[in-house]
Amino acid sequence: MKSPLIVALDLPSAERAHELVGQIGDLVGAFKIGKELFVRAGPDLVRRIRDGGAPVFLDLKFHDIPNTVARAVAAAVQLGVRMLTVHASGGRAMLEAAENAARETAAQLKTEPPLVLGVTVLTSLDSDALAGIGMTANVARQVERLALLCVQAGLRGLVCSPLEVAALRQILPPDIQLVTPGIRDAGAPRDDQQRTLTAREAMAAGANWLVIGRPVYAAPDPRRATESILASL
Repeated sequence: MKSPLIVALDLPSAERAHELVGQIGDLVGAFKIGKELFVRAGPDLVRRIRDGGAPVFLDLKFHDIPNTVARAVAAAVQLGVRMLTVHASGGRAMLEAAENAARETAAQLKTEPPLVLGVTVLTSLDSDALAGIGMTANVARQVERLALLCVQAGLRGLVCSPLEVAALRQILPPDIQLVTPGIRDAGAPRDDQQRTLTAREAMAAGANWLVIGRPVYAAPDPRRATESILASL
């Protein structure tokens, strides 16, 4: 992947997604396909974007019993995705099943296994929200706990907000890949993101990949917006 930017295709149709891919495909490292677009367009869209030469990050956040998650991960590997997500709160057995399925399926296909990313605490959650669902009312502590669980389970990457990146770099092996949503320009609306930094701040803290959605796809000129973010780094 030639760029640290991952652009989220949080769009209502495959046609709009392909239009955006055509506009900025040469500027970004991958395109993220999440729940809305996957439900609308399905695996065919993943194949079309992949076959066009763009890496795909499949962000469906699998969270189920280990066997079910393993089978879903195997299916994602067969689609040729480069990254995929599972919820770290699914527990160590589920995380191990996901990583093992990725490696075993890739070995059968004679390809590189995708990066299985453990999602720690969603960037839309703050301490009050965590307390409301019966979890530790301390976002940083909960992120660190789940991050260490992912490493123990053999995962090679995590999803966390940019605010937790610097602290995680102090406790995790240096080869762990950190993917950070919640990227916003200074003074820009946070929308439903609660824990944000600018792209430059997140990279300086130690992020490997920046997931950026609305600041690109909702911009009047998505290519210019992407170029501006890259220039800020």
